[in-house]
Amino acid sequence: MRREIAVVAFAQTRHSGADEGLAEIEMLAPVITEIKERTGLARFGFTCSGSCDYLAGAPFSFVSALDAIGAWPPISESHVEMDAAWALYEAWVKLLHGDIDTALVYGFGKSSQGNLRSILTQQLDPYHLAPLGIDSVSLAALQARAYMERSGVKEDDLRAVAARSRASGRGNPFALHLPEPGADEEYDVAPLRPYDVAPITDGAAAIVLAAGDRARELCERPAWITGIDHRGEPHAPGVRDLTRSEATRLAGERAGEKAGAAGVEVAELHAQFSHEELILREALGLGDDVRVNPSGGALSANPMMAAGLIRIGEAAARIHDGSASRTLGHASSGPCLQQNLVCVLSEETGASHG
Repeated sequence: MRREIAVVAFAQTRHSGADEGLAEIEMLAPVITEIKERTGLARFGFTCSGSCDYLAGAPFSFVSALDAIGAWPPISESHVEMDAAWALYEAWVKLLHGDIDTALVYGFGKSSQGNLRSILTQQLDPYHLAPLGIDSVSLAALQARAYMERSGVKEDDLRAVAARSRASGRGNPFALHLPEPGADEEYDVAPLRPYDVAPITDGAAAIVLAAGDRARELCERPAWITGIDHRGEPHAPGVRDLTRSEATRLAGERAGEKAGAAGVEVAELHAQFSHEELILREALGLGDDVRVNPSGGALSANPMMAAGLIRIGEAAARIHDGSASRTLGHASSGPCLQQNLVCVLSEETGASHG
């Protein structure tokens, strides 16, 4: 039986859809202060972050963010150039080793200070795709069209996903409060309209993990990680079935068998386009009885490098507040759901696997 590890605290910024003149460290510092006050911890056994130098426009930009953490006396620290959900995975592995009892994970990003579509093009294959200048929304539109043709889903179904997400987001004080989707909005890239695309968002978030009895000391209702796994698919979109997310299916099975059969009540899915939610629901076997993205999801607020971590945090928060006993957090990275992480959380401990 592996070590019991739980999410014991979660904090995030009130996200912004425009540049408010704050540097990354200024966004992050209040979140770190809040999570330290909430847990009563001034230092952690391990610290791991997720961010992107392309967003900041500077190399090793994560180093400056350490000023918000307090790196003196010296700390044990690591970083991933990905969404901070993957930093959480690294911290989880570190805790499994047994030499620490707590870990701080955080992610941050300012999408407003550059052209996000151009930036994301740089993550594509540098020889065949990036030189074409194809952007993330155009690739997503190709996926959406292929999925609609296979499944029979219509544009009205996509608008329904966006409408529900925006309505939920208007009830979330941390999300952008976006209006009801308009049926006559012009296409962004057909078949996707602006409401089908996650909004430009600046923000940050942090999570504290703790093991065993330390978790019970720090949190009245710890959200125990009963399963966590991540999988990736080929980099080139043309060599995989874009209408399905095989990586999510495999990660879901490894994290807790088929999520839909595992008693999951709430699922926070990192769907940055409306059709992605439908693909992810299918991959994870989520039925209509599962509440999906009650926070509004990425379609209501999508701070790059933190949005996936926020999905895990929001899923954990439902256990913390007693509104659910078993939840799922999902994070994605890369074009067309290339890489996917699934984290299953429960009010009860279990043998973690992944």
